[in-house]
Amino acid sequence: MEKEGIEKILRKPELFARIQLSDASIWRLERLGKFPKRIKIGSAAVGWLESEVIAWLAAKAAERMIHRGRPEL
Repeated sequence: MEKEGIEKILRKPELFARIQLSDASIWRLERLGKFPKRIKIGSAAVGWLESEVIAWLAAKAAERMIHRGRPEL
């Protein structure tokens, strides 16, 4: 259970389960500013804020709707 006010951090396995992209693709998108930036959580550990990943997915879904000629919801 998450504590109120504490953001969940997605580690790579959780991220890859949600985002069907390779590590290299995610890295490239990050560098281009097109994907949320990873945060360092340890000497060799990184993660992504779940809320930022969810927002990125929502933006992609909205983009798809626009490309289909439908207005944003």
